[in-house]
Amino acid sequence: MKQLLPLVFLIYSAVGVAAQDAETSDETFEHPRIVSGETADLNEFLWLNRPLIVFADSPADPRFIQQMEYLSARLDALAERDVIVLVDTNPTADGTLRKKLRPRGFMLVLIGKDGTKYLRKPFPWDVREITRVIDKLPLRQQEIRDGLGGS
Repeated sequence: MKQLLPLVFLIYSAVGVAAQDAETSDETFEHPRIVSGETADLNEFLWLNRPLIVFADSPADPRFIQQMEYLSARLDALAERDVIVLVDTNPTADGTLRKKLRPRGFMLVLIGKDGTKYLRKPFPWDVREITRVIDKLPLRQQEIRDGLGGS
């Protein structure tokens, strides 16, 4: 637990500062697989990535913090499956993802490369559970058979 405290503080600090400056700039994250979802367009990920969208009403939401801990600990497993994490903690921005998916508080949404919504959860999920869902998807099964593994 002591090892997670610096990570939680780092995530909370980075997202908190980004949320305060949301009107002037996009959120920035230290990993290229975690990006701001406030201005994202799902069409740009079609057939390239599996968007995993994390919504929260505030970066201080304990469920959001826990979810980001889960994701940060296993980003390699998500990268193998072409997952891109989109984060939206600003409900007042009313971005296109919020309009399309209509979250209420915390919400986790997994969208396939084909644009289909495969998972929608109101609580944090471990990367192991998320990757199990992804590995059962028909397109992922095809990637495994073809030996692509997820480019």
